[in-house]
Amino acid sequence: MKRTRNAKIIATLGPGRSSADDIAALIEAGADVFRLNFSHGVHEDHKRRYNVIRSLEEKFQRPIGILMDLQGPKLRVGKFENDRIQLVKGQPLRLELTDALGNETVAPLPHPEIFAALRPDMDLLLDDGKIRLRVDKAGKDFAETEVVFGGELSNHKGVNVPSAILELSALTEKDHADLKYGLELGVDWIALSFVQRPSDVEEIKRIVQGRAGVMAKLEKPSAIEHLHGIVELADAIMVARGDLGVELPPEDVPVQQKRIINACRIAGKPVVVATQMLDSMVHAPTPTRAEASDVATAIYDGADAVMLSAETAVGDYPIESVAIMDRIINRVERDRLYRKMTDSARSIPEATAADAISAAARQTAETISAQAIVSFSSTGSTTMRIARERPSVPILGLTPNLDIARRLVLAWGVHSIRTKDVKSFSEMMGKSVRISRRQEFAQDGDTVVIVAGIPFGVPGGTNIMHIAKVE
Repeated sequence: MKRTRNAKIIATLGPGRSSADDIAALIEAGADVFRLNFSHGVHEDHKRRYNVIRSLEEKFQRPIGILMDLQGPKLRVGKFENDRIQLVKGQPLRLELTDALGNETVAPLPHPEIFAALRPDMDLLLDDGKIRLRVDKAGKDFAETEVVFGGELSNHKGVNVPSAILELSALTEKDHADLKYGLELGVDWIALSFVQRPSDVEEIKRIVQGRAGVMAKLEKPSAIEHLHGIVELADAIMVARGDLGVELPPEDVPVQQKRIINACRIAGKPVVVATQMLDSMVHAPTPTRAEASDVATAIYDGADAVMLSAETAVGDYPIESVAIMDRIINRVERDRLYRKMTDSARSIPEATAADAISAAARQTAETISAQAIVSFSSTGSTTMRIARERPSVPILGLTPNLDIARRLVLAWGVHSIRTKDVKSFSEMMGKSVRISRRQEFAQDGDTVVIVAGIPFGVPGGTNIMHIAKVE
């Protein structure tokens, strides 16, 4: 199951494709990480999928990452007398903090935090941006608005307030229960929805306490305003283009995607591009040319991973969706322009021993035409720093910790391997050579570059680089 590409594929599991055979087929097609969407399904559904994935690790003899995606707050209008109303451009609509049934003149909005944030001339977006309201006057339990874009509005449609930071935690009561359950299961990554500011990431990290990686989903304009603070605190970032595309003008989304990827590249944090990447394949066996270009653009820009949502969760062609994404990534990464762009985007190493050795390992491997860089790391941090360098040779991420091995699966270029810890320098060299040969990254006569820390098993102690000959 040796991958021939560097960028990774995340596939979402849903009710239609959750058997062992289905998930195995997704892995064989190219899926590296599986997303469990806690917006849907019950805990037992997710546990069953989790257990299937873990059993398949034994079959494929490789770590497989599992990402749990928390639902986050859902802001919605209430219910209407006839289940729906018709709004016309220019008409007034009063929003009220009530659970009473609404009509064409008054709509229920049971969210005090929205009214607390509203100011005159602010816009509210309803039903994924299909309807736009402009605020004329607002109080603690009401808002007088004018319809800018009209249409049909039915019960419980979503509400977005793009120009405001809401005094609302990113973690709901449901999220707390789901998070506890996911950590007990042993998920590798947790995606946090509705991130507005760095303190949202701090809140969940206090709960997680290093038991999983925290991935901040950037889906609100306020998060973009605090981009560098969020990137610094999070373990990974997701460009969640669904909600981001509702709250930002369409022309801004590609620009912000590139900005987010660039910030993550500089920081050395994995970044995932998600939402509607191959959306037509929910019901079609092939993607549009625009969708293929969208996936390719994310890879050219330097994304660590690209994600499939409905395509694999409920789509008619889940295996084909993963397979074509795998083909697109492979094709892009063979392009000379891709390597040129990747090299030109490389950041200056930070003034640390780990960064200095990681940069030296990349340069050495490329200078002597080594077949791979082998990284020994108990925490995975050095392996992540090598991935930041985007070397032109594969990275073998060796770690004695299975949870770290699974977490490293997400990182660009890393072939994650769990192995027993080493006790001596000679044992480390011998193991590096044997694993490189066994995993078919090198053969007799080739060289590999080894990065590790002495004394062994001490986190944060990366201090050596060694060139070893395979024989």
